[in-house]
Amino acid sequence: MKNDYVSSGRSVSDMKAHLVLTTKYRRKAFTGEMLKRLQEILFDLCQKWDCKLIEFNGEEDHIHLLFQYYPQMELPKFVNNIKSVSSRRIRSEFSEHVNNFYWKDVLWNESYFIASCGGVTVSVLRQYIEQQNTPE
Repeated sequence: MKNDYVSSGRSVSDMKAHLVLTTKYRRKAFTGEMLKRLQEILFDLCQKWDCKLIEFNGEEDHIHLLFQYYPQMELPKFVNNIKSVSSRRIRSEFSEHVNNFYWKDVLWNESYFIASCGGVTVSVLRQYIEQQNTPE
């Protein structure tokens, strides 16, 4: 992964996160067409939140997003927005299919997985910091 530094105000950053969302009860509700539409929805949402969708993929019961964001972004609000908007749109656009899996207005599990990630491993970064030329 190459470095794609972004600047805003007085900061320069390269913050990336890996987000995993699972369907409610891990039901195998997604089709290929639904995943393709989810990618479009999430691409648009990332732009609205001033972040960049780097990679997206999924299976029948979960999706993965890799995105770059600014330090000032409130990740829990972003994730909740992603879940609510994508759920509403997918349930609306694919209602007949989704209604085979859910009788209530749900799509996503309440919980999610998110991890920060970068271009180097923690051990490489730790070694770099340890090797700084500290003044006496």
